[in-house]
Amino acid sequence: MAALLELTDVSKDYGNANLALSHVNFSVEEGEFISIIGPSGAGKSTLLRCINRMIDVTDGDIHFDGVNTLNLTKKKLRRFRTNIGMIFQHYNLVNRLSVIENVLHGRLGYKSTLAGMFGAYSQEEKLQAIKLLHTLGLEEQIYSRSDQLSGGQKQRVGIARALIQDPKMLLCDEPIASLDPQSSKVIMDYLSDISKDMGITILINLHQVDVALTYSDRIIGVSKGQVVYDGKPDGITTEDLKNIYGPDYGDDNATLELEEEDGYAG
Repeated sequence: MAALLELTDVSKDYGNANLALSHVNFSVEEGEFISIIGPSGAGKSTLLRCINRMIDVTDGDIHFDGVNTLNLTKKKLRRFRTNIGMIFQHYNLVNRLSVIENVLHGRLGYKSTLAGMFGAYSQEEKLQAIKLLHTLGLEEQIYSRSDQLSGGQKQRVGIARALIQDPKMLLCDEPIASLDPQSSKVIMDYLSDISKDMGITILINLHQVDVALTYSDRIIGVSKGQVVYDGKPDGITTEDLKNIYGPDYGDDNATLELEEEDGYAG
C-alpha cells in the first residue's frame, strides 16, 4: 500500500545563512499518530506549512494520497487542502463569531467565494458542526462568542473546525504550547481518540518530549532543519535526544521518565 504522505528530499531556503529545511525524507502511513519534536527554530512549523503548501518548498517533492502537491494549480490546491486539517497554537478563531460559526468556517474550502461570503451552509453541515461540538464536550458553548472561551475550549473549537473538513490528515502546530498541563492532556486525549476512532492520520509538532513519548506511534526528531531521528517512542535514547536538542539536553529539560504529576503518565 502506498504511503498517505511522502516527502522526498524536501528543502526550504528563506534566503538566510541556514536552510530552514534540508533534504527531509520520510513517509507517513494512513492512521499513524506521529509527533515531530525539536527545539525552537528547528524547522517544525516550516515543515507542516510546506506539507499543506501554506509555503512552497525550495527543492524536493511532496506527495499526498498519490498526488504531487507542488504541481497543483491554485483552484486544485484549495480543494486539496480540504483533505488536510490544520490546528494552530494560537487557535486562529474569529473572536466576534460564535463557536458554531467558527467551526463552519472549516467548510469554506468546499464553497464558492460568494457562498462563503454569505455563510451559506446547509442544514446537514450545521448538524455536523453541532455533532462535533458535542463530541468535543462543547455542547454548552455552541452559540457563545469565541472570545468568551478558555484556551483549552478554543483549541477544541479549532479541532472541530478541522474535522468538519472531513480530512484524511490533521497537521497540529504546537496545539498545547499555550495551555496548562490539564488542558493539554484533554487536547492530547481528544487527538488520540480522533486518530484511533476515526482513523485520521495525525502529524503533530510538540516541545514536550514526555507528551510525545506517551501518545505517539512514531517520533520524528528535527534539528537545524534535518531529520535526525525517525522511529518508535520506545527506541529513543538520551543520546538521540542530545542529537535533537543539543549536547546540554537533560541538564534543565525533562528526562525520559514520564512525570506523573504532569498528567501524561499511564
